[in-house]
Amino acid sequence: MTSSTPASPAQPAPPKPALTHPCARCGTAVPLDVGLCERCNPLGLRDSASSQVHGTVFIGVLVAIVVLAVIGRVALSGVGPFTAVIGSVQPAAAGLTVTFEVTNTGTSSGQTTCSVTDASPRSRGAVAVVQSPRIGPGETRSFTRVLTEFGSEARELAVECHAP
Repeated sequence: MTSSTPASPAQPAPPKPALTHPCARCGTAVPLDVGLCERCNPLGLRDSASSQVHGTVFIGVLVAIVVLAVIGRVALSGVGPFTAVIGSVQPAAAGLTVTFEVTNTGTSSGQTTCSVTDASPRSRGAVAVVQSPRIGPGETRSFTRVLTEFGSEARELAVECHAP
């Protein structure tokens, strides 16, 4: 006698979960092609296309960059150029005490950044960067800084200031 065991019915494969993302307003899971859930968009109005949203953001960023560039240009117009000379170089415990005389030949007050280098032929290539105080238009200001980049032996230094 052959006994046959009844075959168990085949179990259907569990459905794959639908791909979702959070609702743009409340965070409820919604299908990928929908931006807002039923609660946030009860009338079923059409969502903005992603290209519209990205285009709007791109234009906003572009406008902000242009506005900042214009504000920067207006704020810096008339500042500099600056001319500078080194008044004195004195040895100090921590390096060299250097006195600068900087002239603002522009029409607006401002500050400048000066690069100081060793002017001797045996230069090691060291560079010090110095920020000047605020200088009025047509004004010459003297200021002193201690520079540690060149050691503590007095030497001839060169200075060049850059407009902002």
